[in-house]
Amino acid sequence: MNAMTKDLSSLVKKAESHSFCGQYRQRFHLMPPVGWLNDPNGLCQFHNVYHAFFQYSPFDPQGGLKLWGHSTSTDMVHWDYQGAALFPDQPFDCTGVYSGCAFVEEDTMYLYYTGNVKLEDGDYDYVHSGREGNTVLVTSSDGSTFGRKRLLMKNSDYPSNLSCHVRDPKVWKQDNRYYMLQGARSKNDVGMAVLFSSEDKVHWKAEKEIKTPYDFGYMWECPDYFSIDEYQILSASVQGLNGGIWKDRNVYQSGYFLVEGDLTEDCQLSSYHLWDYGFDYYAPQSFQTEDGRIVLTAWMGMPDCEEYGNQPTIDEGWQHCFTFPREIFTKDGKICQRPVQELKRQITQTQKAEHSFQAEGKTAYLVSIQNILDNHFYVRLSEELILEYEQNRFQMRFANPDKNGLSAGRGIRYLDMDHIENITILADVSSVEVFVNDGEAVFSTRYYPRQYSLDIQSKGAQICFSELR
Repeated sequence: MNAMTKDLSSLVKKAESHSFCGQYRQRFHLMPPVGWLNDPNGLCQFHNVYHAFFQYSPFDPQGGLKLWGHSTSTDMVHWDYQGAALFPDQPFDCTGVYSGCAFVEEDTMYLYYTGNVKLEDGDYDYVHSGREGNTVLVTSSDGSTFGRKRLLMKNSDYPSNLSCHVRDPKVWKQDNRYYMLQGARSKNDVGMAVLFSSEDKVHWKAEKEIKTPYDFGYMWECPDYFSIDEYQILSASVQGLNGGIWKDRNVYQSGYFLVEGDLTEDCQLSSYHLWDYGFDYYAPQSFQTEDGRIVLTAWMGMPDCEEYGNQPTIDEGWQHCFTFPREIFTKDGKICQRPVQELKRQITQTQKAEHSFQAEGKTAYLVSIQNILDNHFYVRLSEELILEYEQNRFQMRFANPDKNGLSAGRGIRYLDMDHIENITILADVSSVEVFVNDGEAVFSTRYYPRQYSLDIQSKGAQICFSELR
C-alpha cells in the first residue's frame, strides 16, 4: 500500500465513521454507508457470494473524487458493506476510479475499470483534450483483497478517430477468446461501442466499431452484452438524444439493441428499447448467476440532473442507491424484467382484496394486481406519487404540481400501451419500481414521503399486498 493509498484509506474511514441513520435509508436496496453512490460496477457471483462494487464518493453526498466501494450479499436482498476496494492512487487513475466490470474465471476475479485522469493546467475542452481514459486491470483470488493495478490501454491505444471519451469496459469469453466492449464518443460527436479482443485477458486489440447506421447520440456509456434464450442484447446508456420521442424522457437514456448476427463479426442493431421508463434509472450492468439467471442492476439516479442537489437524503449524509436486482427473461418474444426471486423470502404477511385496497404506515411492500378489467387502474402512494392508466397511456406522475415535497423537480413519465393486464409494485422506504404486464415495461423513481399510505383502485382486479420484513 503506497502513501497515497494510506492517506485516502484514512480519509475514507474518517468519513465513514460519521454514520447516518435518517428516515429515508432503504431496507432492500444497496446504498452507500455515507456520501455519494452512482454506477454499479464489477457485479458478479464469486465463491457463492454476490459482489457489487460501485462508484463511490464518501466525502460528499453531492459527489466528488470517485473510488470503488464494495458490498457483498448471499441473497441479493441484504447487502453488507465491505469497505473501499479501489482507490484513485496511481498516475493513470488519479482523478477517479471510473466504471468497469468483473470477469470470473478459474477461481480468479478480474476487475476491469477506467482510470480517469483530468488535467487542470491548460485550456481544455475535456472531450478532445485534457482527459485520459485508461483501461486498468486488478485481480483477486478471494474477493476481498486485490492485487496490483495493471495499465492495459491508454487513449493512444484506441482507434484514432475517437475522442478522449472511451470508458466503461465490459468483458466476456466467447469461442475461446476474450472480448471487451467500451463506450465511446468519436471526434465527430457520434456515440458508439468499440469491440476489443484478447487471447490472454491482458493484451487487447481493437476490432471494430459497433453503432447504428444513423447517428444515435454523441456518447454511449456503460456498454453491456449478454444472451437470453435466442436473443443477443447490446445494452448502452446513450447521451445526446434530443427532440421527438426523447423530449419527454430523461436527460440521458438507458436501453438496449437486439443484435442480429454475431456481435464479434457481422451484425446489425435493432431499434433502441428503454430498460426503464421512470425518472431514476441509469448505467445498468448485468451478470450471470451460477444457476444461469441474467440479473440486471442500475443506478437509481441520473447524471447531470440539477434536481438531485435538493434531495432530502443529502441532509442525512448520503445520496442515491441501486435499483433492486432484476431477472431478465423472455415472454412472447419480448424482453421482460422482474425482481429476483429471492425477494419472496422476505414476505411476512399477505392480504388479498378485489377492486380496491388501502394501507397506512407501510414502508416496504410488494403488490401484485392481476386481472385488470377495462384497463382501469389507479394507485396513489403516500399522497406523493400517482400511477394510472387512461386513454391507452400508462403514467407515473408526482401528485404535487410544485414537486417540492419530492425534491424531484420533474413531473411525469409515461408510455403508450394498448392494454394493461397486470402490475407489480415494489416499494421501499424511498423508492418505487413498477413492473407493467409481467415486466414488459418498468417505471422506477425515488420518492420521499412524509407519511406512508397506499390507495389502489382497479375495476375487477385481484390485489395481493405483501409486506416485506
